[in-house]
Amino acid sequence: MASTVSPIESRANLGIGLVLMSQLVLLVLDISAKWLSVEGMATTQIVFMRYGMHLALLLLLFLPVSGFNVMKSNNWKLEILRGVCLLATTGLNFLAMRYLPLTVTSAIQFTSPLLICAMSGPLLGDTVGWRRWLAIGVGFIGILIIVRPGSEAFQPAALLSLGCAFFLALFSILTRKLAGVDSASTQQFFAGATPVILLAPVAFTDWAWPTQPISWVAFFIMGAAGLGGHFLNSVAHRFAAPAILAPFSYLSLLYLSIASWLIFNQPPDQWFILGAAIIILSGLYIWLRERQLSKAEVTPVNEPA
Repeated sequence: MASTVSPIESRANLGIGLVLMSQLVLLVLDISAKWLSVEGMATTQIVFMRYGMHLALLLLLFLPVSGFNVMKSNNWKLEILRGVCLLATTGLNFLAMRYLPLTVTSAIQFTSPLLICAMSGPLLGDTVGWRRWLAIGVGFIGILIIVRPGSEAFQPAALLSLGCAFFLALFSILTRKLAGVDSASTQQFFAGATPVILLAPVAFTDWAWPTQPISWVAFFIMGAAGLGGHFLNSVAHRFAAPAILAPFSYLSLLYLSIASWLIFNQPPDQWFILGAAIIILSGLYIWLRERQLSKAEVTPVNEPA
């Protein structure tokens, strides 16, 4: 029998608070990964250690409490698919960090709320009307402003970040589908175990240990930050739908911009500020529209979605 699963509840404020906490924790993960990338460590090694520490800490914390129930899923196929999406998200993001500032990778990654809205129709059965489709289109204009395709400032690595955003959106939708199906600890077990198993054959082909004391800290802290951040995120999805939660992750865009400036000496430029503002406003409009439609379900009004 799988571990005890808490049912889905409609408590949006609690879900939002948990997402905000998860973003603070995941900020540490991104900074650590960027630091190791700058030092020259192979991307496969960084990703493997991120999930290896994640998995080791999870088993250390939950095996004494839940036993092997933490490994038992009520939908293991969906859990593995979610783990693959998380691996793709992390791998593409860490690889993009080698070539782009944190400000750019994070801004492009935050198109995921727009992609979540677009994908919610076919995958979650939600209705997406023309207003939200328009907001999605405007949000992608913001991305074009940041990456400026066709200009000398364009970096092909921006496509890696866009792929990261796609898999992050799919990961978020799968997290919602698994809410109420598997416990948060079971979700985190598969989120850690799937990448570790897939990367194990190639992770040690170009292995190199950190060379600085602070790099050792970053090396080991990634797993704890990843486990903590994604655990909070999984719990948050039990209390609110992805389209409601996603816009609030924009707060980490501010944190990452400050970190990029202070730690890596890569301040945001005017194009980033303009494009990020457009993306954020588009995402917030979608969130406001979701709230309006939720109220309309209680008090029907004659207004299209």
